[in-house]
Amino acid sequence: MATSQPPREPTRTDRLLAALGGILAGYVSLAVAELVAALVRPEARPVTAVGGALVDRTPAAVEQWAIRTFGESDKAVLQLGILVVLGVLAGLVGLLALRHRTAGVSAVLLFGVVGALAAVSRPDSESLADALPSLIGAVAGAVLLYVLIGRLLAPRPLAGEQAAAAAGRRGFLLVAASSVVAATGAAALGRATGGTRQEGAVASRRALRLPRPASPAPAVPPGAQLPVPGISPFLTPNRDFYRVDTALVVPRVDADRWHLRVHGLGVTRELRLDLADLTGREAVERDITLACVSNEVGGPYVGNARWLGVRLADVLREAGVRPPSEGGPADQIVARSVDGMTIGTPVEDVMDGRDALLAFGMNGEPLPFDHGFPVRMIVPGLYGYVSACKWIEEIELTTFDAYDAYWVPRGWAREAPVKTQSRIDTPRSSVRPQDGTVMVAGVAWAQHRGIAGVQVRVDDGPWRDARLGAEDTRDTWRQWVYAWEAAPGRHTLTVRATDGAGETQTERRTDTMPDGASGWHSVVVTVE
Repeated sequence: MATSQPPREPTRTDRLLAALGGILAGYVSLAVAELVAALVRPEARPVTAVGGALVDRTPAAVEQWAIRTFGESDKAVLQLGILVVLGVLAGLVGLLALRHRTAGVSAVLLFGVVGALAAVSRPDSESLADALPSLIGAVAGAVLLYVLIGRLLAPRPLAGEQAAAAAGRRGFLLVAASSVVAATGAAALGRATGGTRQEGAVASRRALRLPRPASPAPAVPPGAQLPVPGISPFLTPNRDFYRVDTALVVPRVDADRWHLRVHGLGVTRELRLDLADLTGREAVERDITLACVSNEVGGPYVGNARWLGVRLADVLREAGVRPPSEGGPADQIVARSVDGMTIGTPVEDVMDGRDALLAFGMNGEPLPFDHGFPVRMIVPGLYGYVSACKWIEEIELTTFDAYDAYWVPRGWAREAPVKTQSRIDTPRSSVRPQDGTVMVAGVAWAQHRGIAGVQVRVDDGPWRDARLGAEDTRDTWRQWVYAWEAAPGRHTLTVRATDGAGETQTERRTDTMPDGASGWHSVVVTVE
């Protein structure tokens, strides 16, 4: 009868397989969690939950760096980064398990606990069930790691040790391959199930028929769109409209189940409205430019669209709300999104007569999911982070002294009217135009004040007036163009705007924090 010996010192092959086992355990954990999350809710996936928690705790300076560096891909980069870090840690856990199997398995379970805590601590967490994907996934990964390492550590007969080691490794690879196939199937089933659960939201958007506006937007005046190649279109197509938010998973809200609650300080009649209530009211259509406070000088996070909705001021007055100028006790609206985001907006700005909307249409179609379907807020003249709550489901009346919305504790200002800005769209620095007449053109905006003039400077020369496109309203951006007689060489083109109140855009360059960037936009062009 053959005798056995304790496991020998692991070989390099054993260590490589152990690291692979840790990575496979992580993969199985995420795949099983994907399936469970499809039954709970997509936002409870471990990577999504942990990513959301990281976003909430990321310093503002790092957040702005990510937006500048990766643009609208910042969320994808974050999730990819989480997966890479998890992969490295999983490999190290596998090596740990080769030495101390219980410790390695415990580490996998610990990752599950971290994911569960992140999920249930999110502002949009609906119940403790949000912890299940991370916990169940971790258990599945821990079991797999225990089995895989067991194959490598199994006692081997003194006689035929090499053959036994080879058999153990074949068993490892067989279990590993089977687990990958099963986990991939579970993940695919989870994706399919999650997609099925979201079909109601997609169907509700497809079925929505926008009402005919009782107050339609005036036709865009002739000349608002200048015939200059390379200039931003006057109305930004939905597919090109910028998106800046913290949602790692875009909420897919079923409009048939959606409702909006209006309550709080000074509300004499609490409201609970569904989408039919809103679309059945007098609809208002307006062209309004939105700008993100994260937009740097000359940046892309600004766009102009035709919005359809109802006046927010009318809804507030129906609830009994009075602005501070009329003796109302609340000076702040806190809008809450289905993903837990909070946006704080001055009551006075919403109720001063401007076209603040609860919008459900964008450029002639229901809001895209990326832009807030079924309903979002739009308040002309304010940066989005203090006005443009997407996927809105609650409006609470309160005071700025009593509550700080999401961005304020992170270093952003409580109130942030849009600053006067202008941008050169063409020519770009990468283009080398020929000498002669070059059309320098772009857009300028100062929502709720309008644009009265734009000037262009070449190098250190005098400021020259640009020709303005026709003005639509003071809440939209305005195109401009300047015919430059370009001489060969390297030149710096600079633009500045003057708003409808007579204030000229400041030269002083500031960062986006705490209330939006300022400064003149310049491009350097080489003329041939």
